[in-house]
Amino acid sequence: MKLSLLLTLLLLWSQTPHPQSVSPLREVRSIWVASVTNIDWPTSKNLTPVQQQSEFITLLDRHKLNGINTIFAQIRPTCDAFYISNIEPWSEWLTGTQGTPPNPLYDPLTFMVDEAHKRGMELHAWVNPYRAVMNKNTSSVHSSHVSKRKPQWVKEYGVYKWLDPGNPEVMDYVTSVIMDVVRRYDIDGIHFDDYFYPYPQTNVVFDDDSTFIQYPRGFTDKNDWRRNNVNMLVEMVRDSIKSVKKHVKFGISPFGIWRNQSTDPDGSATSGFQSYDQVFADSRKWVQEGWVDYINPQIYWNIGFPPARFEVLTPWWNDNAFNRQVFVGHAAYKIGNGSQDTTWLNPTQMPHQIRFIRTFDKVAGSVFFSSKSITNNLLGVQDSLRNDLYKYPALIPPMPWLDSIPSLPPAVGEFTINPQSVRITWAHPAAASDGDVPYRYILYKYTGYPHPDSVLNYQRKATDIIAIVRKEATSYTHATVVDSMNPYLYLITSTDRLWNESTPEIVPLFPVVTVKEIQTITDFNLSAYPNPFNPAASVSLFLPAPSVMKIELYDMIGRRIAVIQESAQLPAGKHNFTLDGHGLASGTYLLRASGTEFSKTLKLLLLK
Repeated sequence: MKLSLLLTLLLLWSQTPHPQSVSPLREVRSIWVASVTNIDWPTSKNLTPVQQQSEFITLLDRHKLNGINTIFAQIRPTCDAFYISNIEPWSEWLTGTQGTPPNPLYDPLTFMVDEAHKRGMELHAWVNPYRAVMNKNTSSVHSSHVSKRKPQWVKEYGVYKWLDPGNPEVMDYVTSVIMDVVRRYDIDGIHFDDYFYPYPQTNVVFDDDSTFIQYPRGFTDKNDWRRNNVNMLVEMVRDSIKSVKKHVKFGISPFGIWRNQSTDPDGSATSGFQSYDQVFADSRKWVQEGWVDYINPQIYWNIGFPPARFEVLTPWWNDNAFNRQVFVGHAAYKIGNGSQDTTWLNPTQMPHQIRFIRTFDKVAGSVFFSSKSITNNLLGVQDSLRNDLYKYPALIPPMPWLDSIPSLPPAVGEFTINPQSVRITWAHPAAASDGDVPYRYILYKYTGYPHPDSVLNYQRKATDIIAIVRKEATSYTHATVVDSMNPYLYLITSTDRLWNESTPEIVPLFPVVTVKEIQTITDFNLSAYPNPFNPAASVSLFLPAPSVMKIELYDMIGRRIAVIQESAQLPAGKHNFTLDGHGLASGTYLLRASGTEFSKTLKLLLLK
């Protein structure tokens, strides 16, 4: 698309009033949690483990309210560790001194993974592959650090110390560190940011001439050789991860510009820093070769910024996704800061960016740098997420090149309707054809009229999601006022770890005769035997107190099939009935007893 046409379309789009955004059912909503220099967590290198854990729980709880479903947590900022490691020392930003463990000892990465998973969030381990020391003059560096053990692997660059990407032993070492994490922790992904070869500094040289001479691998152009060094690591890490855990995603967040169109016809219509040429990151190739599961370009500029327009780079990355997913990196830290461009003083800038990226089919969502810029609510950005853009939950898009077979739907059991809640139970299904069992369950509430066409053609929507629950769950109680005039349905699905969603299991609910307060239902019971049955089942109803009751049989889309007991006053005690299935087809039915005091539904299976 020509730039002039794109800008015209964007101008028309930006001038159109936007009501509350249509919330997509599937979208990545992520934040970077930076540990380096205590940017986000922990906020100080002098906190106790209890304080660290409290901070992280508060951070997750806030982002859960913000609609965030993915956390990129920095666990290795400078060849150090925010986890128990036999390879690299504890990070100075965790305990104040590199190599000093938390006291009392705990494993921060295990803790972060567990707490994120409790909230239905993915936790990706964010690793800096090459940066070794932030400041050679002031950083705390333990004797076990790689820069001390293997100084021949390290290059100085200004105040930095950097692992030499051209050294084959460095490639093996970095991969071994990452695979140690992949094997030992239940993470959902490995994430690299934009630091490969260091960003250029005036009159500072990254002196790797000797490495180029020793390991040329057939290259005569040093720039091509450097790019190949990074490419080799990316491919090596990807292959290693997938050989051990296919579900662990691997993605990279490069600088937002690959190359400018003026340099390369495949580049973007921009005029900024080129990561291909200046930090030797061939990010387009990583996607094209399928070495990453997603690319997360840092499009850290506003809409309309002349050298690197957000509205130009987003479609460029969409068009260069090569059947992988694009997560757009947003500069949340610039909100309210007009030093680069006064557009960042406009509180609508970030909402406009989020709405804009939703118009591109390969763009799967957003990542914000960084956590505190959102929770500090700069220009109301947190309010916009909570009350509008991320008001409703979103499922994470699946990655069919990793797994395309959904888990099986759960087997719905009983459900009980009370005046202020509905309780649904289910049983775990068998494994799918690829061996995967459900990793989570999704509950939807469908409020349309429950006739066959609307249910069978139901398109699941984010606005209908009432809960995303963990794989261990077999029941859910939905706090809701039951409206006797408006019947509705619950639908339950399962997904595997990679978010492939099953077909829905339908749970129809029917009008309630009254909403009288229930004093006790401990002795109220409805049962049927045998189940499955053919051709008849014995139905037993126990009432702890006299009640007007009726018993009816429905099919799975809410049509009444038979009346077993007409509405009548029944005394307390046990009542027996017979369900005759001679005139019914094989299939699943719902037996419902309802009255002024109690109601309960059972699923029955007729097998002929």
